[in-house]
Amino acid sequence: MIHRLFTVLVSLLAFQAASSAALKPELPQKPPAEGSAAPVAPAAAPAGPVFVFPFNGEVSPANLAFLRRSLKEAERAGASAFILDMDTPGGRLDVTLDLFELMYRTTVPTITFVNPNALSAGALIAFATPKIYMRPDATIGAAAVVSGQGEDVQKTMKSKIDSFMGAKMRAVSEKNGHNPDIAEAFMLIEKELRVGDVLIDSKDTLLSLNGREAAKLYDGKPLLAAGLVESIDELVKMEGLTGTITPITATGFEKVAFWITMLAPLLLMGGIIGAYIEMKTPGFGIPGIGSLICFALFFGGHLVAGLAGWESVILFVIGIVLIMFEIFAAPGTFVPGIIGVFLVLGSVVWAMVDRWPSQTGLPSAESLQQPLFNLLVASGGAAVFAAILMKFLPKTSMYRHLVLGTASASGPSITIPIVNFELHPGDIGVALTTLRPAGKATFKGEPHDVVTGGDFIAVGTRVKVISVDGMRVIVEPEL
Repeated sequence: MIHRLFTVLVSLLAFQAASSAALKPELPQKPPAEGSAAPVAPAAAPAGPVFVFPFNGEVSPANLAFLRRSLKEAERAGASAFILDMDTPGGRLDVTLDLFELMYRTTVPTITFVNPNALSAGALIAFATPKIYMRPDATIGAAAVVSGQGEDVQKTMKSKIDSFMGAKMRAVSEKNGHNPDIAEAFMLIEKELRVGDVLIDSKDTLLSLNGREAAKLYDGKPLLAAGLVESIDELVKMEGLTGTITPITATGFEKVAFWITMLAPLLLMGGIIGAYIEMKTPGFGIPGIGSLICFALFFGGHLVAGLAGWESVILFVIGIVLIMFEIFAAPGTFVPGIIGVFLVLGSVVWAMVDRWPSQTGLPSAESLQQPLFNLLVASGGAAVFAAILMKFLPKTSMYRHLVLGTASASGPSITIPIVNFELHPGDIGVALTTLRPAGKATFKGEPHDVVTGGDFIAVGTRVKVISVDGMRVIVEPEL
């Protein structure tokens, strides 16, 4: 719990830096448009598609991945509006701050339709859109910060969070034309809300509003909601939007895409380690398959989460092809391999950069920090793990079985004599197969199973025995 609250505070600070850019009056006898506020001047009938995002259930990391992808898709399509069709009981505050950042960065006009509930974190997210519409029976509010179990947060920690969130919500509200006092009254019991001389909410209660209350006129202005509507179609009509209504649906994989992006360093580490082991052992087996699965999950998760595009996948594949060409077709040329390594590393970093369709040019230093950190962690972890493997794995029975069972030379079959000639350190032979690190070498005209200390030794290279451990013969290139 303490860790989660600490994460929230850190997210608040980061978002602050990034975006520094009860007496109730009577209802009117004949409220316009089903009790809505004064008629809203429609936009100039923009014809771009109207995207409708189903913001249902708890505010969670899955919502974040889905919303990011949807907003970017709306930008690419030139959408005239992006509507949050909201029905949520609330959820995680750290995710709410990330959602604020998404709404802040998009260039598409955004609208919230409370249908029928925007409670807790949902109420705060609604303030991130310039316009809020509600059903007459809808409810918005009750946004006090509580622990993950619904209990009160420790007093000092709550005071810190309330202070940061109060400042954040004032900035968000003023940017989008909402009354910041309403946002604070949603979060703080002790916050009194008045409009002129009229008391809306006392210091003894946490503010919540139904649709009619939110759309009430005070001095000719609605309290919060721009209007009351019963459906998306009615909202679109009131806004004067003429584009095709485009509902957004989540894919099955999208529900886990966010978690995959969070596990990016581990997936990269698994992919690197699997590829390394595969290169050091004959044939193609489980390490290679595991490496492909890790990289497929890495790129697939970032594609679905709206972070990566297909260009990163294409660059990665080209890089792998160049590396394979260097190893198998033109060993020692270096240039294809170096270019391939840079393409692979670049594609991995590019896949993790959160770029928006409206952005041009190279990514900023800030947007590269997390991707580079993930790559550094993955590379360092893979190097340490590979070193441990090369030290201890050759001593295991599984590894010896792998070497003896799979490290056979291509071409005509080789007959191993029943009597194995004893080899000694210093004996010189020739690599009969490529040693990566296991394979075969001939000594005094006889083939033997050998293994290197981790080096890649090409077929035909003269090798020297450096140690013999039972049936395991360790060699190195003769200098």
